[in-house]
Amino acid sequence: MSSPKPVPMFSPEHFPIYMDYSATTPVDPRVVDVMIPYLREQFGNPASRSHAYGWSAEEAVENARAEVAKLVGADPREIVWTSGATESNNLAIKGAAHFYKEKGKHIITVKTEHKAVLDTCRELEREGYEVTYLDVLPNGLIDFEAFKSAVRPDTIVVSVMFVNNEIGVVQDIPRIGEFCREKGIVFHVDAAQATGKVAIDLQTLKVDLMSFSAHKTYGPKGVGALFVRRKPRIRIEAQMHGGGHERGMRSGTLATHQIVGMGECFRIAREEMASENERIRMLRDRLWNGLNQIEEVYLNGDMDQRIPHNLNISFNYVEGESMIMALKDIAVSSGSACTSASLEPSYVL
Repeated sequence: MSSPKPVPMFSPEHFPIYMDYSATTPVDPRVVDVMIPYLREQFGNPASRSHAYGWSAEEAVENARAEVAKLVGADPREIVWTSGATESNNLAIKGAAHFYKEKGKHIITVKTEHKAVLDTCRELEREGYEVTYLDVLPNGLIDFEAFKSAVRPDTIVVSVMFVNNEIGVVQDIPRIGEFCREKGIVFHVDAAQATGKVAIDLQTLKVDLMSFSAHKTYGPKGVGALFVRRKPRIRIEAQMHGGGHERGMRSGTLATHQIVGMGECFRIAREEMASENERIRMLRDRLWNGLNQIEEVYLNGDMDQRIPHNLNISFNYVEGESMIMALKDIAVSSGSACTSASLEPSYVL
């Protein structure tokens, strides 16, 4: 007698209302449509330059690179494909730290950064680098004077996220970038949560390295990019070897279908960001105005310097996990997806 088939926990009609968009976003149907041909008939390797299959794949990759560059005001030659923001953060921070180690071995970051930044910095500490982890103000923003005081003659890299992945606050990246440029310090920004939500112009921002992710912007999981400035030229040491792809900065066969998807979701973000931000802001404010009528409800993070897509709140005397278990019809979280294996409270809060 055959064993019964496993029963899924949820059938599609019983799935809860999804409100965990900082963890991941659904893939836009338009993105799915442009990806499918590169899983079927246009399956060539973009590095194969001796036949039409490779030429077609390479053209698709370069078109997507151009779309990513357009959204953030970069030169397409400054966009390096990766497997996601975690790899981009590792490549940026380790790559710059290793390349510029003769100038110094001091790095500055923030205690509320994503684990992909914090754990990368801790790994560098094991290699002999010194890292300063800045506190934030009660509203989640950096104390700029404290940041300036932390800078030393041997500081070589500063890493600050554009938008916090838990509380949604937007750091003053232009001001921090200006200071880093004056001091000759490499400035890295994790912008995974910023694309499609905050206007980014890398022609004017004094940012040297910037990490991106597709799946936070209605694109597929497993693909991201790293902006590496050409003027003034920033050097990084490759962290993956085996073919010299992506101008020697990141080896490995490119996943054409995922890259095409990232290009499309960034194109859509560029065209629809203004109207979508306004729509989301109205919905967010409506939700907050209702919840704010409840006693002992508190907003986490600055409300003004914040993306419209985020609402992070605390209910006094109520454990977050208990509330989540009670809200079976709503999909929310009490912390970031990157720390879901931990039972500890959110380190950001």
